[in-house]
Amino acid sequence: QVQLAESGGGLVQAGGSLRLSCVVSGRTLRDYGMGWFRQALGKEREFVAAISWRGDRIYYADSVKGRFTISRDNAKNTVYLQMNTLKPEDTAVYYCAADFWGLGSPTDRNYDYWGQGTQVTVSS
Repeated sequence: QVQLAESGGGLVQAGGSLRLSCVVSGRTLRDYGMGWFRQALGKEREFVAAISWRGDRIYYADSVKGRFTISRDNAKNTVYLQMNTLKPEDTAVYYCAADFWGLGSPTDRNYDYWGQGTQVTVSS
């Protein structure tokens, strides 16, 4: 059984930074493509960033391109989302997800395992 645990969320002022972490247990991380998604209150879940199992393909939503960076450390079974220049509209619960086929993609239905989420709140 694969389990994902996010951490690093919190309250930050606009313009600030946070780094989210997602630790994968139960299987080795290097087998999986990984993605970050978010869901704001009253809105549908949306794609944020994704990385393939080898890290050779990376995708970002247009809304975060240039501000967020996804990375992975397979030795630590951890995926990161570095978030800079945060805006109030980035406020959401952030989820990491694992794609068994290793591709990483912007489509949430391609993911097989999900974490519980971590709250990010950006004040203006």
